[in-house]
Amino acid sequence: MDTPKTLYADAGDVSIADQVLGEGPIDIVYVPGWVSNIEVTWEDPSFARMLRHIASFSRLILFDKRGTGLSDQVSLHDLPTIETRMDDVRAVMDAAGSASATLLGHSEGGSMSMVFAATYPDRTDGLVLVGSYASRIPSSDYPWAPDPADREAEVALVEKTWGDPDHIPPWVAPSRMSDPAFVEWLARYMRLSSSPRAAAALLRMNTQVDTRHVLPTISVPTLCLYRAGDQDVKVEEGRWIADQIEGAKFVEIDGSDHFFSGDGSDAILAELEEFVTGSRGARSPERVLATLLFTDIVGSTERAAQLGDRAWTALLERHNDAVRSQVARFRGREGRYPGRWVPGNVRRAGPRNRRCSGHRSGTLPDRCRGARRPAHRRNRTPG
Repeated sequence: MDTPKTLYADAGDVSIADQVLGEGPIDIVYVPGWVSNIEVTWEDPSFARMLRHIASFSRLILFDKRGTGLSDQVSLHDLPTIETRMDDVRAVMDAAGSASATLLGHSEGGSMSMVFAATYPDRTDGLVLVGSYASRIPSSDYPWAPDPADREAEVALVEKTWGDPDHIPPWVAPSRMSDPAFVEWLARYMRLSSSPRAAAALLRMNTQVDTRHVLPTISVPTLCLYRAGDQDVKVEEGRWIADQIEGAKFVEIDGSDHFFSGDGSDAILAELEEFVTGSRGARSPERVLATLLFTDIVGSTERAAQLGDRAWTALLERHNDAVRSQVARFRGREGRYPGRWVPGNVRRAGPRNRRCSGHRSGTLPDRCRGARRPAHRRNRTPG
């Protein structure tokens, strides 16, 4: 299934970037959280796998909300209300010729989806909330919202460190923060989704979102999916939200990530598919052609003895940094490695990725120019 083309929908005085993927009988609109970039999204294998699986049983509509990603930017001094941003959903549905759809809302996108479902029940086949909240201001009936002082401190930190891979908020995807390729991709995704000042302004605006009064007016079938260990939106919030919507189903998902494609994604996909189709399809393994790249420093034992521990360690670090930069350049992923081996997995095999192996000799330190770099291509089924 090819990556979809980016088109633009007319939402009054702004253009909304959107994509359509799949030919299933059911339309699903994925409403993203805080910020997004529909083209960079596809560069993360886990996110791409989730979207392709959803598109295997539906027609999936993706978009960037106004003020984020590839959609028109908005004035930071006159940010749109949630009701205005909700109109982005209507615009992309109209552009795709979708009379009605199931809304799949994640995080702040869930708040937009709640309002849309309550306002346009005739255009909403169903509502699926993943890690979504109803309020960001604590109250007696909703004590899980963040403390206002903590929230303002977070806004200031976002503006200062936005897009820095060393300062990704820890609650985003704790299970994936040990993967250097994911961290670099996520930082790039953030930078290409919003500027620091815009991200901070949107976060501050989201603090004012309060959809508690909307929940009892939702009449469409609703599924609430919440990870048990999510530190940004607590699982208790999900239970409370489900209790406020008549007939809503609540499912607790094992995992701790707030990020949509984090841990527990297979369970989320299974619940979503059963909700919209009535059954869970058999998961067919995704087969891809990949290049596996390994490096080793020739005569490493002798060189280590000659250089001494400190110099040898420094040389290893320079070698690994050089290899990592090339693996990242060709959109590969670094795997765990024992000792001095640095395996890189490049998802698309062919001349482009054979160049990844050949390119490295010019980037390695002089003392590493004898590095062996066999590149093996094989069909593989990701585990």
